Amino acid sequence: MAIRFNADAWNRMRENYGRWWAGELKRPLIHMTLTGADPGRPPSELPAYGFTSRYDLSIPAEKVIDAWDYTLSANRYLGDGFPCVWPNFGAGVAAAFMGATLTAREDTTWFHPEEVKEITHLSFAYDPDNVWLGRVKDICRAGIEYWQGAVQIGMTDIGGALDILSTFRPSESLILDTCMYPEEVKKLTWDIHELWWKYFEEIDRVLQPVNPGYTAWTPILSEQSYYMLQCDFCYMLGPDMFEDLVKPELAASCKILVNPFYHLDGPGQLVHLDSILEIDELKGIQWVPGAGQPDCSGWPEVYKKIRDAGKLIQLVDADMKMFDTVAEQLGSAEGLIAFMSFDISRQREAAEFLEKYGAPASSVA
Repeated sequence: MAIRFNADAWNRMRENYGRWWAGELKRPLIHMTLTGADPGRPPSELPAYGFTSRYDLSIPAEKVIDAWDYTLSANRYLGDGFPCVWPNFGAGVAAAFMGATLTAREDTTWFHPEEVKEITHLSFAYDPDNVWLGRVKDICRAGIEYWQGAVQIGMTDIGGALDILSTFRPSESLILDTCMYPEEVKKLTWDIHELWWKYFEEIDRVLQPVNPGYTAWTPILSEQSYYMLQCDFCYMLGPDMFEDLVKPELAASCKILVNPFYHLDGPGQLVHLDSILEIDELKGIQWVPGAGQPDCSGWPEVYKKIRDAGKLIQLVDADMKMFDTVAEQLGSAEGLIAFMSFDISRQREAAEFLEKYGAPASSVA
């Protein structure tokens, strides 16, 4: 194995991330990856696709892991960075676990029902033989067996309950359902919630206890259960419907997880931010301004509100300049986390940036 990351490095990661979650780390977390190093091993037979769903089901899981291993072997990690992967079968893959058809393309994966049923005729059941659930577990299992805890394997993107439901009630159908059949929407939301946790726990049993910790499609390391919760559908809901249809299920998941985060996607969700911040168990917010909007440095009032509520903050698509700006706007960088990736030729510049924030400037490998 050519990946340069040892047990001592993992111990430092767990310690620093643990202190950050507890509010005891008096600096930000900066997960920095340098790409383009000598991998120190032969190329893999397969390319490393962004969407794991692009690999034909006939391809052994072990070959997928080898493709990931080749990519990781050419990386070096600075600051709070560590080697990590996750099986990307598209956002809301639980819809496929529940019977929707999965269609994979080069730059996306989407789901559609075999038949669009009225919401009053919809029901969902656990299928232990579902091909996509099995594929996710097979790939996770192959990674655990190959890396033996040297690489963090994140949870797949299961999705949000209403987002999953919207796969089966597409276009404007679910919007109308929330008005005409709110009780059916609630019932199905809770049915999906139960299945969601069954999927999470089943995949987690493959990953633990060998995995270094917990991550999701966002690699915020946690020694105890963590996930990036979401409800992109609530962009189309007013505050009253959010309180009635979304918040109870979201709060229930926050109570189950030790370190829950929320994916706040787009300006249309800002109307719900105050309500979301009222969930005591929620640890942090990932604010995504969205396409056509100012980057994270253009929303100081949003980040101030999140920090004033005592929550942690993930910056998305962060670069050094943007991180500096947000830290200056907030008065400090404490409680922030950002993920950055640069070519290895920029190592000195990256090290100077990390030193400014008290993060380890030399490779932890």
